[in-house]
Amino acid sequence: MNQLFGFGLGLRTDHYAEFRATPARQLGVDWLEVISENYLVPGGKPVAHLQAIRRDSPMVMHGVSMSIGGTDPLDLGYLRELKALAVRIEPEWISDHLCWTGIDGRHLHDLLPLPYTEAAMRHVAERVMRVQDLLGRRLVLENVSSYVGWAADEMAEWQFIAELAGRADCELLLDVNNVYVSATNHGFDPRGFIDAMPAGRVRQIHLAGHETNEDGFLVDTHDHPVCEAVWSLYRHSIRRFGAVPTMIERDDRIPPLDELVAELDRARLEAEAALATAEVPA
Repeated sequence: MNQLFGFGLGLRTDHYAEFRATPARQLGVDWLEVISENYLVPGGKPVAHLQAIRRDSPMVMHGVSMSIGGTDPLDLGYLRELKALAVRIEPEWISDHLCWTGIDGRHLHDLLPLPYTEAAMRHVAERVMRVQDLLGRRLVLENVSSYVGWAADEMAEWQFIAELAGRADCELLLDVNNVYVSATNHGFDPRGFIDAMPAGRVRQIHLAGHETNEDGFLVDTHDHPVCEAVWSLYRHSIRRFGAVPTMIERDDRIPPLDELVAELDRARLEAEAALATAEVPA
């Protein structure tokens, strides 16, 4: 299904030196995911690190500010910079989040859920197709975690995502932790969400940790190891979708690289066990 199958980590500044000294694969990491916005400049130390590490390690690009569901016009300057970075490092794919991140020119620094309506569907599908035309490749969109919903919703999130992927001919990044967080916060079945995803369009999987806040909501913090409930959902996902490239996100309380590689090794074992009883993807 995917040209690149294996297990990756997010490239973070804490581990630049180790990945510069030794190719990622020799460290037990098949590929690296980079946050696109950290490298949208023509030079500087971050770009120098990126280019040096890229020589030895496959990469994918992951963005946080496209605001594909926003009502402001698409930021063409940002998209040109994104395409230039892709030309420079030749990622396997480019992803961002199915959300909106600002309004009236103000960036809110959060990944905000969409109203799941037919009108929003048409709006987002048109924007996705425009972005894909500009980038010259399919866009990979990630489901976000959420804590509130819209009264205007006309369908479930999983129905919206599945329909959008077909209409816009894009691909999906299934964040299993986000599914678990949202399912717990909103009271739906996380396995039903996963089962609703179109198998042929799931390009990548994210695993991460979360916290419980003072109000009892789960919050997607990326600062803890993957919990057992998310590992269980991951096994279900692999049985459903097959061998999908998987990575672990860690953005705070970042441990030594060998601890993350050990967690990545568990993902390998979980995937291997799940593949032994995998369904035939629909």
